[in-house]
Amino acid sequence: MARKANDGRGRLGGRQKGTPNRTTSDLKRWLSGLLDDNRKQFEDDIKALRPDERIRLLSGLMAYIIPKQQSLSVEEQAKVETEALTRWLETAPDEAVDAIAARVMELQAMNGDTSK
Repeated sequence: MARKANDGRGRLGGRQKGTPNRTTSDLKRWLSGLLDDNRKQFEDDIKALRPDERIRLLSGLMAYIIPKQQSLSVEEQAKVETEALTRWLETAPDEAVDAIAARVMELQAMNGDTSK
């Protein structure tokens, strides 16, 4: 009878957990060497591009260096800001919190907002 997955006796086959993929590491090492050995040529080729082509290329390469920002929904943004303000208010001096509360109440009074 064949073993079932998740039977508590470990992996069913393949590489052991944490073993690097040799093909991937070989490819990365080769590509890194290729880039290092031809760095001057790449720089010259980039300089030879039209400005719009150069910007497109560099923007594409940046995606591999700088993580992309995720857009937040209005609700997520409000939650993030509320959490940040809450942490700030918990550590702020009482005088600062009182001054902020007083100013908010003044602004509400000026705008005719009676909800509190």
